[in-house]
This record gives sequence, structure tokens and C-alpha cells, in this order.
Amino acid sequence: MDAITLKLNDQGRGAFVIENGAALLAEMAIGIDGQNLTVYHTQVSEELKGQGIAAQLLTRMVAYAREHKLKVIALCAYVLAQFKRQPELYADVWNQHWHS
Repeated sequence: MDAITLKLNDQGRGAFVIENGAALLAEMAIGIDGQNLTVYHTQVSEELKGQGIAAQLLTRMVAYAREHKLKVIALCAYVLAQFKRQPELYADVWNQHWHS
């Protein structure tokens, strides 16, 4: 299994992915527009479920947002739930005003 990598196209659409060769094992689909990083969905294959993979994708995405000074719009139910569960951990990157 490969590490988490970011694949982005020229329009700023893509995903943080975990692959095994050509097989996609997990992904967090995103889009970047201006200073916002929108997370659309997170998906983990059956073989990796229950291993904390979604949390690893979240950690990698948040680190990327911080590094690039982006605000996160959480359309993904998983990411939004994590942001709401621990808002103090994500206050610097969470675009809460977008959700109001």
C-alpha cells in the first residue's frame, strides 16, 4: 500500500488518495478555489475500513490546508462531523462562516 498522495488537475480538482498499484483504496475528494479547499467526500475501501484511514486522510488534508493557508469548506459528512466534534483542533482552517 502506498502513502497518501495528492492528485490535483489544472482546475484544482482532485483527491488525497491511497493506492495499491492501480487499485484505489481510499480517497478524499477535494477542490481548491481561491483561498478555499472544499472537501466533497471521503471513501475507504472495505479492506481498509476500521483502520483509521479516514482520520489519516483528514490529518493530511488539514496539514495541506495549513501549509497553503487555505480555509476548508466541509461538504463531506465525515469531515464536517470531525470539525464539529473537535472545533478547537480545526478552528484555524475551518471556514465556519460558509456553513452559517
